[in-house]
Amino acid sequence: MERLVDGALFANMVRGGAANLSANRKIVNDLNVFPIPDGDTGDNMYMTINSGVSNISEESGSSLSYAASCAAQGMLLGARGNSGVILSRIFAGISKGLEGIDKADVAALAKAFTCGVDEAYGAVAVPVEGTILTVYKDAVKFAGERLNENSSFDSYFDDFLAEMRRSLERTPDLLAVLKEAGVVDSGGAGFIYIAEGMKNALDGETFGENQTQTGYSAQRSVDLNAFTADSVLEFGYCTEFLLRLQRSKTDIDAFDLDDFIAYLNSVGNSVVAFREDTIIKVHVHTKKPGDILNECQKYGEFLTTKIENMTLQYNETGMYKRFTPKSAKPHKEYGIVSVAAGKGIKETFKSLGCDAVVDGGQSMNPSAEDLIKAFSNVNADTIFVFPNNSNIIMTAKQAASLYDKADVRIIPTRTIGEGYAAISMFDPSSGNSDMIVKDLEEVISGVVTGMVSKAVRDTEISGVTVRKDDYIGFVGDDVYIDNSIRSEAAFGLAEKLNAGRYDIMLVICGEDTPKEETDALYGKFKETFKRTEVIMIDGGQPIYDYIIILE
Repeated sequence: MERLVDGALFANMVRGGAANLSANRKIVNDLNVFPIPDGDTGDNMYMTINSGVSNISEESGSSLSYAASCAAQGMLLGARGNSGVILSRIFAGISKGLEGIDKADVAALAKAFTCGVDEAYGAVAVPVEGTILTVYKDAVKFAGERLNENSSFDSYFDDFLAEMRRSLERTPDLLAVLKEAGVVDSGGAGFIYIAEGMKNALDGETFGENQTQTGYSAQRSVDLNAFTADSVLEFGYCTEFLLRLQRSKTDIDAFDLDDFIAYLNSVGNSVVAFREDTIIKVHVHTKKPGDILNECQKYGEFLTTKIENMTLQYNETGMYKRFTPKSAKPHKEYGIVSVAAGKGIKETFKSLGCDAVVDGGQSMNPSAEDLIKAFSNVNADTIFVFPNNSNIIMTAKQAASLYDKADVRIIPTRTIGEGYAAISMFDPSSGNSDMIVKDLEEVISGVVTGMVSKAVRDTEISGVTVRKDDYIGFVGDDVYIDNSIRSEAAFGLAEKLNAGRYDIMLVICGEDTPKEETDALYGKFKETFKRTEVIMIDGGQPIYDYIIILE
C-alpha cells in the first residue's frame, strides 16, 4: 500500500524540523558573515518555526490541509528576521499547495513544496541568489525532476537533502560576501536542519512539543503560593486565543472585526485583535475570561487558548507595569513606531516623538506579532515604522500587510543612525503620506552610520586583517579598521569616515563602555574635529560598543 502523509504526520514533521534546528541553531548562528557577536539566523528561524509548532492543536491531525494551515499561520505571526520571514513564506506556499487535501502521496507533497518556492520568491521584492531561497529552490527542482512511479518519501527526501547540501556549498560562489568571509549561507544551513528533522519524523521518530523547546523555557516557573485562598483578584487574567470562524455559526464574509473589537473593549482592556483569513488572533485583559470565551464561541471554535492570572505574573516578575492597562491615547493623524535596543537609545527615540519603541535590534529581532501589538497601541490614521535594522525590514512589511486598522508605512531604515536622523527630521506638515515617505528616504540617503564591535574570530574582510578579540570599525558590509583598543578603533573609524567634514557627529555609547573612556574619547573628538558638533549619549545598547552617526 502506498504511504500517505496525513495531518498528524505532517505536524510531527514540523515538530521534528523545529527540534533538529533547535539542537543545531548555534552552528547556524555562528555562520554570520561579520566577525562580531551578532549571529541570530538560527534563533530567528527557530522561533519562527516554533511559532508554527505552537499553533498546531490536537485537532490539527484531522487533515493534512488543516495541519499545514495551522503551522503556516503560526509562522506568519511569529516570523523574525529575513530568514524567518522567508521560512514563513515557504510554509505558507506549502500550505496553499496542500489546500483541501486530507492525505498526500509523495507527488502531491512535492508539488506543494514547489508552491513554497513560488510563494517565497514572490514575497521578496529583490530576491538574492546564494541564500535560503536558492538552497530551497534547487532542492525542490532536483528532487522533483527525479520523481517517478517508484518514488517514495524516503527517496524524495534523500534527493532533496543531497541537493540542499550541494546548493549550500555553492552559495559562496553566488554571493561574494560569503566567499570573502569564508562561510556558507546561514539561512540555507538552517533549512537543512529543518529538512533533516522532517525526514526523521518520516522515518518514524516522534516529537513532542517539549522537544522543540531546547534552550528556551516553554513555560515560566510560577509561584502558586503567590495567590492564596485569601487573595483578591486585582489584575485579572491575560487571555489569548486563536478563534477559527465557522460558516455554521456566522457569515464569515460579513464578519465585522470592528464590532468584535468594540465588544472586547467593553468587557476588557489592553485589547489586541486582528484577522488572518478565517482566524482571529485575540489578546485581552479581563476578570471574566469565561464570559469572553462563551461570547466568542458564538462565531467559531478555538484553535488555541491561554489564560494567565496576572497577579501571579506580577508577584513572579515584579513587572506589573507590563500588564497595566494603557489609557487610550488621543487619536491623531500620524504615529511613529521604531525598533531599538538599549535604554538610552529608546529614551532618545521617545523624546524625538516615537509613540512606541519596540524592543529589538541585532541578535534580538522582534516578531511580526510584536510589531502588530505596537501598531495597535498607536491611535493614528497613518503609522510610520522605522525598523532600524536590515534584518527587521521584511518582518515589518509582513506585520504591515497583516494590520488593517491604519495605513502602515515602512521606512527602510537599516541602522540606528538612519532611524535617528529620519525621526528627528520627521515633518508631517504637508499632509501627504507619499511625500513624507519620500522626504524621509532622502534624509536616510545622507546619513553615515559607523559601528564598533568586538571581533569573535580571525578573518580578512574588505582588505582589513581582523584578529579575534580586537575591535573593528565598519559601515554596512565594509570594515575600515581593526584595533586592539576599543576607543582607538572608534577614533580611527571617525578619521576614516572624514568626520570633520560633517556638521554633526552623534556618538552612542554601548552598555560595556566605561565613563572615563567615553569622556576621554569625547575630548579627543572635540579637539580633532573642531568644526563638527560632537554629541555623546549613553545608549546602553548591546553588541555595538560605539555607534557613530554622521550628518
